[in-house]
Amino acid sequence: MITRLRALASRWTVIVPVLAVVLLACTWGRDLPGVLVAVVSVVLAGSVLAAVHHAEVIAHRVGEPFGSLVLAVAVTIIEVALIVTLMADGGAKSSTLARDTVFAAVMITCNGIVGISLLSAAFRHRVAIFQSEGTGGALATVATLATLCLVLPTFTTSKPGPEFSTSQLLFSAIAALVLYGLFVATQTVRHRDYFLPITKHGDVIDADDHADSPTTRTALISLGMLALALIAVVGLAKGVSKTIEHGVDAAGMPQAVVGVIIALLVLLPETIAALRAARRDRVQTSLNLALGSAMASIGLTVPAVAIASFWLSGPLVLGLGATHMVLLALTLVVSTLTVVPGRATPLQGGVHLVILAAYVELAVTP
Repeated sequence: MITRLRALASRWTVIVPVLAVVLLACTWGRDLPGVLVAVVSVVLAGSVLAAVHHAEVIAHRVGEPFGSLVLAVAVTIIEVALIVTLMADGGAKSSTLARDTVFAAVMITCNGIVGISLLSAAFRHRVAIFQSEGTGGALATVATLATLCLVLPTFTTSKPGPEFSTSQLLFSAIAALVLYGLFVATQTVRHRDYFLPITKHGDVIDADDHADSPTTRTALISLGMLALALIAVVGLAKGVSKTIEHGVDAAGMPQAVVGVIIALLVLLPETIAALRAARRDRVQTSLNLALGSAMASIGLTVPAVAIASFWLSGPLVLGLGATHMVLLALTLVVSTLTVVPGRATPLQGGVHLVILAAYVELAVTP
């Protein structure tokens, strides 16, 4: 009996995603009582840890930067599906849902994941080392996408309010896809070595040195389990969102806080994976995850909602307000100063985390 329990415990990364999907199927679209919310939260946390495990298996098999790209794109595709589903439900809040979710993802990735990764690596290894060539290109792409898709709608005059006209929306969607596709080609084919971790002496690390590479069969199983775990994470997060909304209302906070909390839950797998990479002195992998996630969030969400807007009722508000534009500008300036030297101390990590804290504070008390 004990041997069987140990065998089951050793396979928790397979059992938990399957259990989470079954729980998701049983609870989808229903109001959850307090006890069931607690159970869902525990399974949700287990799904996050399982997703991180399977993402690391895949990353070890395919190598960097493909591994971080798989996790970033997988999370974003499911996040986009969740956004479009919630927009299809209608309601007064759906017009700003895409904007709020994308901006929350950008702030969490560019400040939260980057900040905690730099802080962890710098404290553990004295200085966090990464490649400024690849990271700078990724940051430039994020900055361009964020400006084209989230800032310009506030200043265009073809339509009233912070909205794009139909032709402007199509242009931004096509530009986002082109830029994201160009970046992926640069990262994975033409200049792959710019996105690989490096040693303190500047030598590129092109292979993991801590374990043998998993077999193709193991990697394929992990790919399937990763998909299940991510579907469960996003679906269960949506299931507990009503409880979160009630809690936010009871606390007298704006509804925008709900989007921040959901974004934090959805991005947990990438956050944990980035932190683990930083602790192993693979800061470039952490930055690949962070900036790649920000880029994918804009580059895939905007085209998706642009297509969905043709049959969804109501306006599509993409333009940021003045406060958020200031935070975005500060994030991009500080990120540029962080990236240029190719190395960072705990100070840079702390600065990014303070910007994230300011964003959360202003979301709670605008």
